[in-house]
Amino acid sequence: MKISVIIPVYNAEKFVTQAVESALQFDEVHEVILIEDQSPDNALQICEQLVEKYNRVKLYQHPDKGNHGAGPTRNLGIEKSTGDFIAFLDADDYYLPNRFDAEKELFKKSEVEGVYGALGVHYYSEKAREQYYPVFGDKLTTVYKKHNPKEVFPGQIFMLGAFGLFSIDALTIRKDALIQKMNPLFKSSLRLHQDTEFLFRLSFYLDLHPGILDKAVAMRGVHENNRITMVDAKKINPATTRILLWKEVDDWAKNEKTIPDHIKLHINRIYRSFQIANAPAPKKWGMILKNLISDYQSIRSGVYNINFRNSLF
Repeated sequence: MKISVIIPVYNAEKFVTQAVESALQFDEVHEVILIEDQSPDNALQICEQLVEKYNRVKLYQHPDKGNHGAGPTRNLGIEKSTGDFIAFLDADDYYLPNRFDAEKELFKKSEVEGVYGALGVHYYSEKAREQYYPVFGDKLTTVYKKHNPKEVFPGQIFMLGAFGLFSIDALTIRKDALIQKMNPLFKSSLRLHQDTEFLFRLSFYLDLHPGILDKAVAMRGVHENNRITMVDAKKINPATTRILLWKEVDDWAKNEKTIPDHIKLHINRIYRSFQIANAPAPKKWGMILKNLISDYQSIRSGVYNINFRNSLF
C-alpha cells in the first residue's frame, strides 16, 4: 500500500507536528501532504521545518497563497498526491497505532473502494474538557455495527443518529475510485460541514467497508479554538450551517438521476424540517401548515419532529 495522508493546515501551529508524526509512524504512508491555507499563526513556518526534517513530508499552498477553506484545501491535496490510497487527517487530530490495521487486509480485495473506522476524543486542556465534555464525552464517533456497503448511504439518510457516523479522519479511499466516481470532490460552497456532505456522496458512489468500529483508530483533538467544536457547542449558530449542508445534499439528490425517488423525497423532507425548525415563529407556523397540506405523510411519520420538536414553542 502507498497511502497519501492529506492534512489541511489552518491556525494549527500547536498541533500539526503531532499530526504529521502520527502519520509517519506507518510504513504504508508514502507521503504526508500539508496544504497550508494562509494561517494567521506560525503554522507555515512549522510546516517548513517538518519538510526539512522528514523526507516524506511535502508542503503546498494555494496558487494565490490565499485562504480557501478545508474543502478546496483537501482537493488540492488530492491533486498533488502520488499514492494509490488517500487518507485524511485534520491538523489538530492524530492517528493511533492501529489506524491502518483493517485496511491492510480489506484492500487486498479489489471490490473494496474505501474503509472507515472509529474516531475517539482527546481534550488538549482541562479547560477544553470542562467546556466540551458535555458535548462529546468520551464517546466514539462510529457506525454502530458492520453494514454491507450498499446499506451505508441509505442508513445515514434514513436512520440518522441511530446508524452512527464515521469521520473523515478514520477513512481511507482508493484514489482511482475516488477520481473516477466523485465529481466534484469537496465542495467549495460549504465552509463548514463540507466533509459531511462529501461523505454522503462518497457512500453513495463508492463501496465503503467497515474497518475497526469498536475502538478508536484516530483521535479528534478538542480545544477552545476548533471551529467545528464551537459549532457543536453552539458557540457558532448550528442552525444556519446545517441548513446550508442539507440544501447542498438536497440539490445534489435532485440532480442525481440514479438516486431512488423515495430517498430524494426523504432528503428533501429533512432539508425542509431544518428550514421550518429555524424559521421565525410566524413564518414557522405558515410553513408547517403548507407542509401539512402538501406532504402530510412526512409530518405523520415524525420526520419533522426529529428536528424541531423542541423548538416549536
